[in-house]
Amino acid sequence: MHLDLQQSMRKFADAQAVDLREASRFTPVDFRLGVQWLVTQNNMELAQALAEAGLALYPKSEDILAIGGLLAMTREDWHLAIELLNDLIILQGDRAQPMTCQMLARALACNLNIPEAKDVLEQALKVWPQDPVLLAEYEDILKAPAVTVASHSLQPN
Repeated sequence: MHLDLQQSMRKFADAQAVDLREASRFTPVDFRLGVQWLVTQNNMELAQALAEAGLALYPKSEDILAIGGLLAMTREDWHLAIELLNDLIILQGDRAQPMTCQMLARALACNLNIPEAKDVLEQALKVWPQDPVLLAEYEDILKAPAVTVASHSLQPN
């Protein structure tokens, strides 16, 4: 992380707030690095604020969508993780990576949407049929127990 970014992160951490005007001079990669640094400092609230600032400035940035999705998963904010990872996959199109699909499927499963998680993995396995991570995730989804939520039964097929 370059010195200017590091100094700003320390300033944000001291103030426990992100100055959007100051943050706007940074690139999406800078935001990703800043969020990563804040997580290593166990400052999850400020990491989330920085990710949100990055999304406000660069809503179509792969770096910010990826780190925002992973941060949301770390915070167990499944709805946000699903939204960001879905946006990332749409943005990347044919360049989407197996890990992104795996993370989206996991977020869906954690949000108790087993059928959609299974669908995501099946689509990903059409592109990467031998990917061991996707195959393992798919096996886990198939073993997932039926979940009953508000009188709706979600069962893996």
